[in-house]
Amino acid sequence: MNSKILLMLQLQNQLNDATNGEEWTKGTTKNDKEINWRRCIYMECAEMIDSFSWKHWKNIYQEPDWANLQIEVVDVWHFIMSLAIENYSQELKGGIEDIAMMISDFDALSMIEHSDVDNFAIDKEIMTKVETIMSLSLSKETLDLNALLVAFFELVKMSGLNLDTLYRLYVGKNILNQFRQDNGYKDGSYVKVWDGEEDNVVMKRIWEENPDVKPDALYKELTKLYHALVK
Repeated sequence: MNSKILLMLQLQNQLNDATNGEEWTKGTTKNDKEINWRRCIYMECAEMIDSFSWKHWKNIYQEPDWANLQIEVVDVWHFIMSLAIENYSQELKGGIEDIAMMISDFDALSMIEHSDVDNFAIDKEIMTKVETIMSLSLSKETLDLNALLVAFFELVKMSGLNLDTLYRLYVGKNILNQFRQDNGYKDGSYVKVWDGEEDNVVMKRIWEENPDVKPDALYKELTKLYHALVK
């Protein structure tokens, strides 16, 4: 079983428990709000495509925003893991450890374990892969979770990420999401742009400057920067 995959699933489950209540796998939050992970996936994928100058009438020579693409890939990973946990729970197929074991057997996972970092595919090919993920999440047929996961790991490689960088960015975004929840994200008081930069970008830079930073240290650094901003 791949330890990084297992830990990411555990962290996602903990975040969902804290945010939505411990019975979120039944499809509603503790406030009786419907949860639709498929919609989360395809809406986030739409944002991902905006990393490219795909509009034939606007900014046609603009370079792709590769950093934003990688952040959006990680955001989609949050929702795919959540969908997998919900699916396994509702279909009585097992728990988090079973999902981790299933994913660990994928050839697609082996493909990203040692792939080159920042080696990006052609933007048109990336957008096609993103649209494949959207199509799988929009399908009215029975969820093909395996196909969705394989397509996602192919996207990871095409987006210049490998398993290690996906893991580090995921842990960073997981901590950032916890930080947001603790600082007024739900009631709208949270400030997402920090001195001209999105908090995602700030978090990613902290990781890049100190790849060995621990999750609790990352939370403390975000706290320090945020409180200096909103004084």
